[in-house]
Amino acid sequence: MYPDRKTAEALLAEAEPHNPGPWGDHSHTAARCAEAIARACGLDADKAYVLGLLHDIGRRYGKRHLGHVVDGYRYMLSLGYDEVARVCLSHSFNNQSLADYVGRRDTTPEETKIIADGLDGMAYDEYDRLIQLCDSLAGADGVMDIIERMEDVRRRYGDYPQNKWDINLAIKAHFEALAGRDIYDIVGQPTAHR
Repeated sequence: MYPDRKTAEALLAEAEPHNPGPWGDHSHTAARCAEAIARACGLDADKAYVLGLLHDIGRRYGKRHLGHVVDGYRYMLSLGYDEVARVCLSHSFNNQSLADYVGRRDTTPEETKIIADGLDGMAYDEYDRLIQLCDSLAGADGVMDIIERMEDVRRRYGDYPQNKWDINLAIKAHFEALAGRDIYDIVGQPTAHR
């Protein structure tokens, strides 16, 4: 289950004032990228848009790092949006491992267990991978080059595991193969190149 576009947009609009910052613009960019790539690959574009828009909805609860994953997961489950809850959980873990999380680990042991157990019991589908890709393409100011985005994350947090880097590039290649064209032909050129 996931909300329709209008409801998803209302959820994000309601959430942004709780924690002002660039995450809302990032979410809009991720949603537009997800919609365009889904359409090019024969996936459900409306579903992709909604999942991209709400993947970071846990940020409504404040400035948390790893914590936003479990906050979004719980919030979406409470509303009955299981498919969004799933993406809230999966979007930060392209190799399905908590070990490669980039950022501060600010979760309680109970929250960490929820994430670990959720990841262990999940078989990623095309939408999980699509939102992981779009999270890696979406900046607050628009589409970013995936390499520049990963380098930005590495600069901010001091690390970016090579395995996570390689998986992001493999996911990009996967969707390019499905679409039969370059990802930036689909989503538009990165803002730095305009």
